[in-house]
Amino acid sequence: MNLDEITARLHAIRDHNDWRQFHSPKNLAMAASVEMAELVEIFQWLSEDQSRQLPPEKLAHAGQEVGDIVLYLLLLCAELGLDMDAVVRAKLTDSERRFT
Repeated sequence: MNLDEITARLHAIRDHNDWRQFHSPKNLAMAASVEMAELVEIFQWLSEDQSRQLPPEKLAHAGQEVGDIVLYLLLLCAELGLDMDAVVRAKLTDSERRFT
């Protein structure tokens, strides 16, 4: 996954639709949170086993919501000047240090 290419494509969509005015860090964080709530809703009321064996249509829906979340987080990183790859790698290194 080339994050720079994906971010550039997102910015092209944003700019084409004149959405930059809405893409403050606050708004992007809230949008990612809303998408996360939509992902959680897919699993609401399912058992542990059911949540691991989603029917194809629910699995596809979950994938769409995960995509939405990741795209909003990429936009948020761009607005904050964060390198998504670097922050994820740093967090993974910290988790490995703390938990292994």
